Amino acid sequence: MYIQLHDISKKYSSGSETVHAITHANLLLDQGKWLTITGPSGSGKTTLLRCIAGLERADSGKAKVGNIDMMTANQEEIRKFRRNHIGYIFQDFQLFEQFDLLTNVMIPLLPFEKKEIIEAKARQLLHLVQLTDRIHHKPRLVSGGEKQRAAIARALISEPNLLLCDEPTGNLDIENRDRVMNILKDIQQQGVTIVLVTHDIELSKHGDCVFEMRDGKLREIGMHENNRI
Repeated sequence: MYIQLHDISKKYSSGSETVHAITHANLLLDQGKWLTITGPSGSGKTTLLRCIAGLERADSGKAKVGNIDMMTANQEEIRKFRRNHIGYIFQDFQLFEQFDLLTNVMIPLLPFEKKEIIEAKARQLLHLVQLTDRIHHKPRLVSGGEKQRAAIARALISEPNLLLCDEPTGNLDIENRDRVMNILKDIQQQGVTIVLVTHDIELSKHGDCVFEMRDGKLREIGMHENNRI
């Protein structure tokens, strides 16, 4: 199993109010599988994704991704694992407006590899997501669909084993949504594990297995093509 979550819970306190973002969630996912998690906004999907990525630590339970225990590893160990093994696609793109798309894709690796090697990788990835003619455009000069494809390229620059997608089509029209989903299908065929969270029920048709999250509770609602996780 590449992802193993056992009875994890996460809550936040705001003044006198306590929000239970995740409540006793369980999940087992094999390497190379695609899991889609549906659910309304505020149901805990993003918090779950952040716990898988090690951006937050669950309050209780067990969480293991690859060979790292997200509950016991220190922050430096988690950062190194995330840099080498996890790609993260954000809902709001999180591109730097002062840089062109090529530089945005290169940024995650700039402190760690030679610039010419990173640039070659970035150009290949921008070609993969069909943005070769936009590499020197800054984010404000491209469409939402092009921004999201650039964000996908950036998430792939470290050649991750795991790709976490937070509402990757939430700001896109149908044409761009389908284009992004086709790119993700191609990525999975290369052996990358994908966890995609969305409030778009239409996207539950994609992937090997579908879970639903409501009020912090995670439950399996279906499998596709007799796949199992």
